[in-house]
Amino acid sequence: MMRLQSTGPKNLITDIDGLRVGNASDERLKSGVTVLTADQPFAAAMHVMGGAPGTRETDLLAPDKMVSAIDALVLSGGSAHGLDAASGVMARLHQSGRGFAVGDQTVPIVPAAILFDLLNGGDKAWDNNPYAGLGGLAYDTAQPDISLGSHGAGTGATTATVKGGLGSASLKFDNGIIIGALVVANPMGSVHCPDSKQFWGATCEMDGEYGGLGVPVQHTPLRVTTKQHPHQMSNTVIGIVATNLKLDKASLTRLATAAHDGIARAIQPSHTPLDGDLIFAASTSQHDIPCDAYDLAMLGHGAAISMTRAICRGIWHAEAAAGDTLPIMRDITSS
Repeated sequence: MMRLQSTGPKNLITDIDGLRVGNASDERLKSGVTVLTADQPFAAAMHVMGGAPGTRETDLLAPDKMVSAIDALVLSGGSAHGLDAASGVMARLHQSGRGFAVGDQTVPIVPAAILFDLLNGGDKAWDNNPYAGLGGLAYDTAQPDISLGSHGAGTGATTATVKGGLGSASLKFDNGIIIGALVVANPMGSVHCPDSKQFWGATCEMDGEYGGLGVPVQHTPLRVTTKQHPHQMSNTVIGIVATNLKLDKASLTRLATAAHDGIARAIQPSHTPLDGDLIFAASTSQHDIPCDAYDLAMLGHGAAISMTRAICRGIWHAEAAAGDTLPIMRDITSS
């Protein structure tokens, strides 16, 4: 019987051996790309709960589809333009000979998801789509350490009231299994109580990792803040949960589904028609140990908790930049 024990050593998705994350940002563009890859191909699945997703190669992740392992996952800004980030990652993988073998050829498998950040104050008047280049650069910089906040796909992310960002968190079970989350928070909804300015996800916080602001005590659940004006309609939470436990695509689909609870705990409202909320689930398959339905339930619980914490950590570490349309969370809580 698996029991949650503590955060991972780095409190990052890369506490799972072999996983690496790369970020590439363009400050003038106010956008960027985040790539998760691994030393070896890994199993993956996904689940969508938002009404406006933007994706590439995600049909292959369904349990009944042939491909059993992928080479990288891409989270990108840029709306549909950002889907080209996967092309840059594919080019790097192809150069290194990685990919799905077809005769004497290899085809890198790189599913991707995007968020809408075209109206965040950045200069979007490009002549050539910049996202393939950003994708390749993000892949080149992939490493076990991750910079949180206004980096990679979180560079230009926003929420209803404050800047969004890139976050990560992890949890360790008593049997050595690790669950981690990586997420870009760019929702229509808010991440904090409008009355107290405390995180909705405060009940999941560990060791003051996002400011130790405390739990909202008195608030009206019907009162939430959302992006309401046309220039604010830049939405979507896209993320990844990963584990070192060997799981097939069906179990990974269930893990991704459970992890959506973490979005709902951290953001109000969530999974709206204007959000493309999507979660990938990945397994490096390093631990092949027996697990029953209870263990899978606890793994899903850990994924949801990690997702909530990753969202709040990403918001907390966001940094102010010239031309921003919103303040950062640290500033509104200190005022």
